[in-house]
Amino acid sequence: MHLTRYTDYAIRVLLYLAVKGEERTTISEIAETFSISRNHLMKIVQELNQKGYLTAIRGKSGGLLLGRQPETISLGALVRDTEHEMALVECFREGNNCVITPSCRLQPILAEALTAFLKVLDQYTLADLLTDRTSQLSTLMRIPALSVHN
Repeated sequence: MHLTRYTDYAIRVLLYLAVKGEERTTISEIAETFSISRNHLMKIVQELNQKGYLTAIRGKSGGLLLGRQPETISLGALVRDTEHEMALVECFREGNNCVITPSCRLQPILAEALTAFLKVLDQYTLADLLTDRTSQLSTLMRIPALSVHN
């Protein structure tokens, strides 16, 4: 299983907002902290806002806040909501053209593995990623750009 940058960045955004608590933040601040494209981050924030993970407040004193308590944000649900393609191999996709599908035994094994992967993530929430918020915030402010996979 491979998580896209989109999901990675979504997790980072929510983690950042959780650490900030009731203090509003901006897309620019998050983009600068993680060295992420502001435009790319805007798309992620828009989807997270639509799905209720965060609240985007417009205007002069606006900003971003976590939309729910960290304890209620399931990592499994977040991954399901942000990974737009969960097909591990061609036979999981619509329009499957793999000629060995009828006799292949790999598909059910991979389906079981994907289910297990998500089941493990379902056991954790955003709150499980948080330690002491004060020390975590100071750590976040010092993080250089992290390498991720596409």
